[in-house]
Amino acid sequence: MSTKSKERMSHSDSTVKKDKDDDECIRVKTVKSSKSRNGEEDVQEENGVLFWVNKSGFPIDNKTWERMWDHVAKIHPDSFDMVRKVRNSGDLPQVPFQAPPINFQSSTPVSERIEKVQNYMRNLQYNHTGTQFYEVRKNRPISGLMDLAREMIKESLPIKCLEAIILGIFLTNGMLGVERFPISFKSVFNGNVHRHVVLGIYYSGRWGTIGMSRREELMYKPLVFKSLADLMFDYEKSYNLFYHEVKKMKIGLPAPHDPHSYEFINWKTLTLTPGKQNKKEMTKDLEHMAKEIRLKARLNVICQTEMFFPSMKAKSYSTHQCQSPRKTYSTAEFPYHESNTQRSIREATKVYRSQTSINAESLKKFTSTNESADYQLRI
Repeated sequence: MSTKSKERMSHSDSTVKKDKDDDECIRVKTVKSSKSRNGEEDVQEENGVLFWVNKSGFPIDNKTWERMWDHVAKIHPDSFDMVRKVRNSGDLPQVPFQAPPINFQSSTPVSERIEKVQNYMRNLQYNHTGTQFYEVRKNRPISGLMDLAREMIKESLPIKCLEAIILGIFLTNGMLGVERFPISFKSVFNGNVHRHVVLGIYYSGRWGTIGMSRREELMYKPLVFKSLADLMFDYEKSYNLFYHEVKKMKIGLPAPHDPHSYEFINWKTLTLTPGKQNKKEMTKDLEHMAKEIRLKARLNVICQTEMFFPSMKAKSYSTHQCQSPRKTYSTAEFPYHESNTQRSIREATKVYRSQTSINAESLKKFTSTNESADYQLRI
């Protein structure tokens, strides 16, 4: 069996036991990081347990390779007997390469495209080895993360939830009208803290998610939810099915579609605490967040339409074409009291938009006023 085939193997047991040796991963509430030779962290946390991260790239170096098998032996019920059986076997089947869903026909509905992206992630399988094969740094620009996504497709190895976010953004780039934004969860089960992240999807007034998890209910949600609040409350119900208490839910701003962008993913703009907020308060905050995402979707439609179809004016997407007698307000003129949550969303979008590359002519078509407002919103 080739080295690459061995690397692709995943294991069914995902429970990490407590060990006290210096080189072992320890389940702790406060993450204790192991330092590598260059001073960087080799250990990260997910779902209340620590796991190793491959920082050697590909091909995997001998140290990372042996460390992975040693960790697998510690968490698998058959321990080193299973490891010896697999490593000494000479007739293991070759793991097939998974073809990514990149080229779609123009007639393929967006909902079907999103489902094919999710099925591709399922075919890669969830990584149960205790070693994350790709190093995902959240502070890297979009261009660097897209290079990492290309490497995931090339190696075709099992992935975890954070890797699925980067891969999902790459595979949905260029889908007109589709907005992608990160959604993070913090839950507690039996006193242990669990963290999870999925990629939120918005398209044509419907909401859903894609991602990877050990549980089907905590990864894929089809584009059927009429509001962002319905989507988030459905996730809370899914967590309750597994007796998890959701402590925090965080939503970031939409990621740009340009794979060469030097912008950064906004991972947290709105934070919800179900234990401290009632359903009405969370619904109000989520609705304001949904307005920001819908506005971003309209701006992207204008920019992408003019990029690929320069002769088109895209007048149907401009707010000044709407024949409505209702007044147009800017965020500074809203006739209600602005809460701290609404203010934090507005300030975050200010910073986010200051880094975007929307040309002034497109923005002028989108808004019909000459006032110096961040954006115009019809209410």
